[in-house]
Amino acid sequence: MTKTIMLIHGAWLNSRSWEGFKARYEARGFDVVAPDWPFDDRTPEELRRKPDPALARSGHRQIIDHYAGLIDRLADAPILIGHSFGGVLVQHLLNRGLGTAGVAIHPAPTPGVGLGPHAIVSAFPVLWNPLSGGEIKTMSRKHFRTRFAQTAPADQADALYDRYIVPTAGRVYWDGIVGRSGTIDWANPKRPPLLLIGGELDLIADASMTRAIYEKQKRAPSRTELKIFPDRSHWTGIDAGWEAVADFALEWALGAAERPYARPALVAA
Repeated sequence: MTKTIMLIHGAWLNSRSWEGFKARYEARGFDVVAPDWPFDDRTPEELRRKPDPALARSGHRQIIDHYAGLIDRLADAPILIGHSFGGVLVQHLLNRGLGTAGVAIHPAPTPGVGLGPHAIVSAFPVLWNPLSGGEIKTMSRKHFRTRFAQTAPADQADALYDRYIVPTAGRVYWDGIVGRSGTIDWANPKRPPLLLIGGELDLIADASMTRAIYEKQKRAPSRTELKIFPDRSHWTGIDAGWEAVADFALEWALGAAERPYARPALVAA
């Protein structure tokens, strides 16, 4: 059984967003790596103050290749756990046969799956401008408070924004819309097991999108399951009760990595 876990963050966050998951998994004896995207490897405070201009050129393929290279250098094939766009990256990496099992938590728009209504509204601040694909974008505090982390205590919103939120590349959004990350072979016979986790209160990556991704991914012969938490927003990895999400993801991945491939199944919410 692998003792290595790779945590993959999404847009607007960097590796600091995994501090709870990382400490919890390390306390159980796992070797946990939480690499940043290219040009995201400073503190959120530093990144907001002076983002690297090269960040604007970061796209899906570059980021996927970045993580693939990191996995190749690990001593053991890891369990892959990603949030939001990190959940899309997990799917692409598994499609390449990398990792022993993967968990995509509230995955962002994935090639071949339509956007949900909440995702369309939340992406509008980036996508309304056709030139934003070449820009570094900054999330507003209002957007964070009302859509990204609307379930967080209102009196903590500014402090949470300051601790975790970073600028992101507008290109990441456009690559997701036009499919520049490449296709996923939904019936890939060599894809490792995959768990998709969604949240009914998510206003960034609708639970309906997570269900639609599951319907595509279950075509593969490997174990493929879905878990929808009824009370979780997109802020699920940091919001109160994150431990339940972290534990469910890890226990599933450990069991899936140890067992032979089985037909797709649905985990009841």
